[in-house]
Amino acid sequence: QVQLVESGGGLVQAGASLRLSCAASTRTLSINAMAWFRQAPGKERDFVAAIRWSGDSSYYADSVKGRFTISRDNAKNTVYLQMNTLKPEETAVYYCAARTTRLFGIRWYDPSEYDYWGQGTQVTVSS
Repeated sequence: QVQLVESGGGLVQAGASLRLSCAASTRTLSINAMAWFRQAPGKERDFVAAIRWSGDSSYYADSVKGRFTISRDNAKNTVYLQMNTLKPEETAVYYCAARTTRLFGIRWYDPSEYDYWGQGTQVTVSS
């Protein structure tokens, strides 16, 4: 089992920055990758960014490239999402996800590829 706890959400104005954190705890499983998704009311859960747990590879949705940065601290089992120049349409619940199975052939953008999920943290961007 892997427990994921997100933090850092809140209410900000358009153009502001916010940093989300997701702390993972596990006793028996190895994390191979972690990702951030977001879901606005009445909409599907959309991919934001993902990062491999080893190496330097990270992946982003086109809509956030250049503004968001995903990073990790392996020692703390924590992944971060630095969000800059936030837009009102990015108001959503942001979810952290972890993959413990092999990464071969993974579709980073597909929520079903991830094994564990956090409860989510609300991000509200006012105009």
